[in-house]
Parts: sequence; C-alpha cells; structure tokens
Amino acid sequence: MEILLDLIRSLDYDALIEIAARWRGGTSDVLWTAISSLGNFGAVWIALAVILLFFRATRRAGAAMLLALLIGLLVGNVWIKEWVMRPRPFVTHPELTALFDPGDQWSFPSAHTLSAFAAATALCFFHRKSGVLALVLAALIAFSRLYASVHYPTDVLAGLLLGIACGLAAAWLTDRVIDRLHTLRLRKGA
Repeated sequence: MEILLDLIRSLDYDALIEIAARWRGGTSDVLWTAISSLGNFGAVWIALAVILLFFRATRRAGAAMLLALLIGLLVGNVWIKEWVMRPRPFVTHPELTALFDPGDQWSFPSAHTLSAFAAATALCFFHRKSGVLALVLAALIAFSRLYASVHYPTDVLAGLLLGIACGLAAAWLTDRVIDRLHTLRLRKGA
C-alpha cells in the first residue's frame, strides 16, 4: 500500500512540475488566475443558480445547483478537508510557487473543482446543452488550480468525482421533492 501511495505522490508532484515548467509565465498566468477566480466562494455558480430560479423552465436546475453547492461545501470543506488536512503543494514543495493565496491551508479535495462540478452536473441533469458548457467551465477551473500549484492532481480528481456525486444527488433530490410538492398541491386543489 505504501508503494502505491508513494507512486501517487510522485505522479502528483511530477505533473505539477511539468505544468510549472512548460506552461507558466506571462499572460498565461493572468488568464488562468482569472479562470480560477471564477470559482472563488462558488460565486459564478451561485449567481447562475439564482438567475435560473427566476424562470419557471429553469427553476429546478437553479434549486438543484444551490443544493449541490451546499452538499459539496459540507462534504468537501467542512468534513473531508478538515479530516484529511493535506498541505498544499507549494507548502510541501518550496520549488513550486503558488500564483495566488488559495485562502485556506488544506488541499484535499479541491473545493473549487468540487463546487464547479457539483453545480455543472446539477445543471446538466436538467438542461443538457447548457450543462455541457458549464462542465467545460468546470474543467477549466479545475485545471487552473493545478496551473496555480495550489492543488495536486489527486485533489482535483477527488473534487471532480465528489462534485459529480453531489450534483447528481442534489438533482435527484430536487426533482423528487418538487414533484412531491406539485402532487400535494394538485390533491389540495381537487
């Protein structure tokens, strides 16, 4: 087991060194920092979800996105990050420099990636075309975290998988609860 963990740690580190050596510098740093900032506090996803709540055709998607973000926050930031307490790559490896202050000290899982994929997956559940665009943005945000050396690839992979699970769970729950409420309203009206 220890050999496998050592291999994973080595691959994590090697990937970040490769990104830093081949991609970092100049206007690319500005671009990827801007993309990463879209995920700060889930702001872009919260804003989109709130807008979707105003329209009947997209209301379920907006509600599911907000629920997915809440579930992701509780599972990822409140529980897993505080349980695992994995230091960020630039802390463990001084040769890696972070492009910006990530806001907290723990790396696993990537909360930016988790929230992005949670919201995008929930949207995709109800509106496939716009959901696919959201998934593309989620992938860009995920890569930006690697580019900035604030997460290891396994942090991002865990955030992606947890985000998809949170998004699917939230979409399913939202769909069931709204259907149930609609049925109860119809029964009351009859």
